[in-house]
Amino acid sequence: MTLISVGVDHEHASLEFLERTTVLEEEWSKVLRSLVIHRNIHEAVFLSTCLRTEVVAVVDRFHGAIEEITATLAEATGLAASEFADRLTVHFDRGVATHLFSVAAGLKSVVPGEFEILGQLRRSLELAHEEQTAGAELTELFRRAITTGRRVRNETAIARGTTSFAQAAVSMAVQELGEQIDGAHVVVVGAGQLATGVVKSLLVARPQLATLTLSNRTIARAEALRESAGDARVVVAPLEELTENLASARLVIVAVEVASPIISLSHLESCSQPIFIVDLGLPRAVESEVGQLPNVRKVDISDLRTQVELALDGRHEAADEASQIVLEDVEKFMDDQRERGAAAIVSELREYFDEVVASEMKRREAELADMSDEQRDVVRSLLRSVVAKIAHRPTIALKDAAGMDQGIRLTEATRNLFDL
Repeated sequence: MTLISVGVDHEHASLEFLERTTVLEEEWSKVLRSLVIHRNIHEAVFLSTCLRTEVVAVVDRFHGAIEEITATLAEATGLAASEFADRLTVHFDRGVATHLFSVAAGLKSVVPGEFEILGQLRRSLELAHEEQTAGAELTELFRRAITTGRRVRNETAIARGTTSFAQAAVSMAVQELGEQIDGAHVVVVGAGQLATGVVKSLLVARPQLATLTLSNRTIARAEALRESAGDARVVVAPLEELTENLASARLVIVAVEVASPIISLSHLESCSQPIFIVDLGLPRAVESEVGQLPNVRKVDISDLRTQVELALDGRHEAADEASQIVLEDVEKFMDDQRERGAAAIVSELREYFDEVVASEMKRREAELADMSDEQRDVVRSLLRSVVAKIAHRPTIALKDAAGMDQGIRLTEATRNLFDL
């Protein structure tokens, strides 16, 4: 069996394609169940965020597994499998660890060092455990990746300054509006993790806003966010009142996961004042036509890249340090994997030889009847010694080749030869 990751991400696919391949979290369980019914997929973890949709799996046949994963992604997104052909990013064995550790470290994010990805990785593993699609190998891989992500943020300056989409979005809005934020009414749509970061960043922004209306489909979640913010400027309103609230808003930040746009032209028909809208949704949560209105300026995730480059300042050196930590931790992970892989087959081989010795001693029991217990012990010890010497060289070869293609071939040959 081998380890692979297959998916699409912002480094190799357009924002438009990523938008079409995003799978809402409520559908992740279904995707996981679909993955593991395939003959080549033994374990699977699924992750779909605004900038990556990815499967990490333990598989039998490499090419067969890629076809099965592609078919599952096509089914989950409603796209043809052929549309993924030139857009998939594929890693296997060591490359999977390097990729996932880098993702956890924030090195693969639009905002380097952003911390949301750690929570997303944890959630994807937890859900795989709930659906019983993640075994020991993927669990160890994800836990080690998350540990590396924490280490990078503790030991380097990559997390200094703007470290999340939320902070980057607010920073971009403040730069765009400047003094117009002072005393303004701001609307935030959403009440999840991303919206929480947006609200917290807005409340400490300078100049200060006057009021912040939190609009969400589930009022209870919005109320919980308002309570945690602990700021009298925050009020909660249902989505049904969105049109009314937009009419007086200077800034709107949409941080919600929806299958179709939640703000349309009809919501803004009565708006006469200039309004700046930041759409952090993917799929997009604001209709593209909204940006054509004369009093509306609309930006989305793709526009964050410029803001991020401005926020990086001295973090290029920190990114190099983070990359070095990733390499070190991947090397340690692979060494541990090799040891575990070799230990398993070597243990099975030794158990087999011990069973052969015990079986032969029992089969020849009548012939050894005239011997004393001490003499039988000598015979048993002699047999074990001979078997150990015979097994020594195969054992060393299995340990030395563990974790490599040769090790996989030797392991398969050993299992076939000794029927393990």
